[in-house]
Amino acid sequence: MAERAAVPRGRHAPPIEVRQTVQRDRLFEAAAAVFARAGYADASAEAIAREAGMSKATFYEHFANKEECILALFDAAAGQTLVAMAEATSAAGTDSAKRMQAGAQAFLEMLAEHPNESQTLLVEIIGAGERGAERRDSILNAFAQAIDAENANAARKGTMRRFASPDDAYAIVGAVAELASRQLRRGNPGDVRELEPLVERLIFGLAPVE
Repeated sequence: MAERAAVPRGRHAPPIEVRQTVQRDRLFEAAAAVFARAGYADASAEAIAREAGMSKATFYEHFANKEECILALFDAAAGQTLVAMAEATSAAGTDSAKRMQAGAQAFLEMLAEHPNESQTLLVEIIGAGERGAERRDSILNAFAQAIDAENANAARKGTMRRFASPDDAYAIVGAVAELASRQLRRGNPGDVRELEPLVERLIFGLAPVE
């Protein structure tokens, strides 16, 4: 593990809020690495703290246990992914097909650039029991709602056919989540971004461009 720069102490130390944010970010990075490498079941607070180069006491200053840690990490990773997708969609302009493509590309790029966090987002969160399952269902719903809203807007403009049912958007999200999960678990395909043509076929198969 690469040596991390220490946060200055004494009179040169940053405000406590800054120190806590730095610590939390390091713990998130470490937790993602440990969860991806060992799996949620075999991960421990001690292993996460060691990966972060911190004491176990520092871990417990931020999280009550590893369940609280993975839930917080999940929320952070999911939120960042949604923001990246929204920004990419907005930057694509007004063309409905390009906006859909940009959102899908941004999702796959986030998975490719942050494989450990992606493993938590799509795979390891399931091990966190009922609360983990609720979190996963919630974010899949959020992704589906975003796709459905984009499709509804395109249908109003007459540039894309409206989904036959609200479940169509969820079916796309569920299929993409499983395809990405398989890639993370088995390395098939070699790069998650190779799924892009398939994702586009799923989207435009259910909602053809007019």
